[in-house]
Amino acid sequence: MKLRAGRAVWAGLMLCAIGAAVTLWSVELRAGENRDADTATIRGVLNAQVEAWNRGDVDAFLDGYWRSPDVTFSGTSGVTRGWDGALARYKKNYADRAAMGKLDFSGLEIRFLGPDAALVLGKWHLAREKGDIGGVFSLVWQRFPEGWKIVHDHTSQTP
Repeated sequence: MKLRAGRAVWAGLMLCAIGAAVTLWSVELRAGENRDADTATIRGVLNAQVEAWNRGDVDAFLDGYWRSPDVTFSGTSGVTRGWDGALARYKKNYADRAAMGKLDFSGLEIRFLGPDAALVLGKWHLAREKGDIGGVFSLVWQRFPEGWKIVHDHTSQTP
């Protein structure tokens, strides 16, 4: 009798393990679905940011970011929190077209961290009359009902 009960417990545990594995596998498949569409959407947001920057429209550039007091920006001047604070900082640091220069992104790598999260690595470059600058960035993206938005930006200038 004890042997039969032990086998029943073992069989139950195996069924639970198989069920968990199938569930994880199906979640993994769902996470992998539409990656091409998500990649294209994220690249589209980045392209729109470059276009907005290059026409001098900081407000439109920031449309790619989560419009929240919880969005964060990290860089050489520390951490800035909030969309409104970022807008004020961008407008102060890039007060005119000459300061803004011409932006381009390169070396983009998009890595999905789950069905609704992604990490984007890349390089940025500003061509300006007073001297070019550039560096690297890492962007954490989150999918919201209104689409993919940047929730954290870490940008560094490199020599």
